[in-house]
Amino acid sequence: MTQSLNFDSASLDDTEEFLSTAYTPMRIGGPVEDARVRISRRAAGPVAIDRLDFGYTMAYDARDLGQVCLISMHDGTLADLTGGREEVYGPGETFLVAPPDRPYRGEVRAARYTIALFDTALLEDVAPTAPGEAPVRLTGARPVDPAAGRQLAAAIAYVGEHVLGAPGADAHELLVGTAARHLAAAALAALPHSARDATHRADSTDATPDTVRRAVAHMESHADRDLTLARIAAAAHVTPRALQYAFRRHLDTTPLAHLRRIRLAAAHRDLLAADPRTTTVTEIAMRWGFANPGHFAAHYRKAYRTAPSGTLRLLP
Repeated sequence: MTQSLNFDSASLDDTEEFLSTAYTPMRIGGPVEDARVRISRRAAGPVAIDRLDFGYTMAYDARDLGQVCLISMHDGTLADLTGGREEVYGPGETFLVAPPDRPYRGEVRAARYTIALFDTALLEDVAPTAPGEAPVRLTGARPVDPAAGRQLAAAIAYVGEHVLGAPGADAHELLVGTAARHLAAAALAALPHSARDATHRADSTDATPDTVRRAVAHMESHADRDLTLARIAAAAHVTPRALQYAFRRHLDTTPLAHLRRIRLAAAHRDLLAADPRTTTVTEIAMRWGFANPGHFAAHYRKAYRTAPSGTLRLLP
């Protein structure tokens, strides 16, 4: 179920209480003339997107969050003062505020920004490790390059606007789960992490055509469920990394990209069978995990050389 809340206050005590409840216990301080702050939140399942607007400089000293916390700056600056350093982030930058298991401190300097929070377990969903390996960890705050930072910011905006902000999104568990893993995958693609560039010979040996066949069969029979890379790999009796090698070697794609094609085909079948007087393209797209109508239409045109609305108008 999607959760929404709004906070608007000029009381430092109320703001401290709200931030401590919404994020992690923290103390705020600093001389303030106008203490007005506005915060809005939309959350569903393992992910939340918050928009914050501070008209003043607020110092904070916080405990560990226990979640991955990404920030996209729109106006003003935010300074990370953890450990005595001063790392300043400004408009257009997206970054990891702190490792999930460590306390942090800093200052919000008259800033407007977006926060994305998600469970650390999602990192293991999108980059699972072999038995005996340590879970993947984010090891740096800044993206590996500017392009990666822009892609991460776009992923945060996509989840906030097109998934959590979409009417009826909370009725689609598949939609929310897919979007949450998309955000986690974007974080791993953009930020330094412990599993980057890791290779495993045994996984490469398991990357066989039989592995692909087992995985595809499982995807086709469970496409309406919230599948993860780990679940597909388990059904194929290999490690997630072996599954990725197998799809790249034999189909020149990734498992999750192939799953998207299967769901696109299912949406195509539903469009052909639906009555345009009682069904919309958006309903069918969301049913199969496509939150953004524009992205769905682009994928659909590429696959079927027509718009999804054109298919829907073809009455059976």
